[in-house]
Amino acid sequence: MIFFHISDLHIGLKLFGRDLREDQEYIFDQIVAQVEKEQPDAILIAGDIYDKALPSAEAVETFDHFVSRLSEAAGSAEIMMISGNHDSAPRVNVFRSILSRQHIHMIGKPPTLPGERIEKVRLEDEYGAVHFYLLPFVKPSMVRAVIGPDENGNTFSYDETLRRLIGRETIDPAERNVLLSHQFYLPKGTKAEDVERMDSEIRTIGNIDEVSSEALAPFDYAALGHIHKPMRVGEDRFRYPGTPYACSVSEAGQQKGILKVCLGKKGELDVSVIPLHPKRQVRLIRGSLKEVLDQACEDYVSVVLTDRVDLDISDMNDRLRAAFPYLLEIRRETVRQVDYTRRLTLDQEMNPFELCCSFLQDIDDSEKELLSDVVNTALAQAQ
Repeated sequence: MIFFHISDLHIGLKLFGRDLREDQEYIFDQIVAQVEKEQPDAILIAGDIYDKALPSAEAVETFDHFVSRLSEAAGSAEIMMISGNHDSAPRVNVFRSILSRQHIHMIGKPPTLPGERIEKVRLEDEYGAVHFYLLPFVKPSMVRAVIGPDENGNTFSYDETLRRLIGRETIDPAERNVLLSHQFYLPKGTKAEDVERMDSEIRTIGNIDEVSSEALAPFDYAALGHIHKPMRVGEDRFRYPGTPYACSVSEAGQQKGILKVCLGKKGELDVSVIPLHPKRQVRLIRGSLKEVLDQACEDYVSVVLTDRVDLDISDMNDRLRAAFPYLLEIRRETVRQVDYTRRLTLDQEMNPFELCCSFLQDIDDSEKELLSDVVNTALAQAQ
């Protein structure tokens, strides 16, 4: 059995205020073309369909167009998708039973009542049945009524919650089983700090959302979403495909792609990558103003200037924007001054972290990480 694994579409995402709809549609065209060419038995989308819980009308239109074309190209293949932490679970869950009859399984909510189980789709090939378990993003509080509290009446951790939720299922070890899940899974024995995270990812305070990959043991393959960089979770059968296009400057230079999974008889697995090529690359260019200008291009560019002398701000901006029509940001490595003449343009769709970054403008990656922790702490206390 062959199936495609993609995740973290983040439809509606804006990169430094730039609308990426054209870039997203360019990638989606490639995905549809590969589905038409390869004719997989299933397509798995592991969460974060949208970038925001309340997507814009344009984002919904983009998604509708993508799924319609995907369904047409896929023929009788099953399309399975789950909600991620960026999505609104109830919205993704709408028309769930109707869509399933059209070979489209959109699962927004995990089991929330004691009698409910993880949604399961059963397919067959020459080697027998393959069971796909579709588990959307889960917070412990969402499934407390299903798994109950601990002996002290407290809600279980993310790790224990996922173990118990999966443990409720009757999983036949003699047959092939696939999990579709959107969580922060860690290889056994690995610390969260050891995993490279992208700037576009939402991180929790103290990494309280981490789940050990031991919870994935019953499955022949785990189609995961949430981490934006392609990654194996300890074993080749537990995979994050990453985003299908760069969602932040920290993803510059990454090769994005579709994971093509070939599931043979029990115990046989082959995973390969079908490359995806963006309309515009995301690039980080560092050097003096002259060195940077010599690399003029039409990619999305983050510029870091290393000049140790003062530059004419107005002239510098004009020259850089002429050389890079899709310029994202300009940062100075050695000179840091406040530009009091700059007007801050607020985007109503910006979250608190994006607003702070827009105001500060020239903070580096380590400062962004610190700011992210501060914003998470403030939001947690406000709830």
